[in-house]
Amino acid sequence: MYLQIIEQIRERVAVGDWARDAEIPSIRQLAVALRVSVITIKRAYFELEREGVIVTHHGKPSRVAEVPNLEKLRGEDLDQHLDRALHIGALLGLSPDELAERLERAAKRRNDEEQA
Repeated sequence: MYLQIIEQIRERVAVGDWARDAEIPSIRQLAVALRVSVITIKRAYFELEREGVIVTHHGKPSRVAEVPNLEKLRGEDLDQHLDRALHIGALLGLSPDELAERLERAAKRRNDEEQA
């Protein structure tokens, strides 16, 4: 469970939902909101601090690190989405080449929409 929480927080930081130096929910607040134990959140925060994503100070609110490695976080986020796409593609019987073609079509559609 704590790994899922870590991923959710990384994603929030990576996409900018939680900006640099923004205060994040306390361990207790997040535990109540997610209906998990305080120990689970504490472990997730500990790992995120080790990775340099958040900063915690005893007696003060935890914050998003001043300079989180956003490029790395965004790259990890992209890799997770691609892994998920590969999994879904496999369930649909699509080859990696067919998935690549779909990605190219999606990129073209997006480009066309932005041009309009």
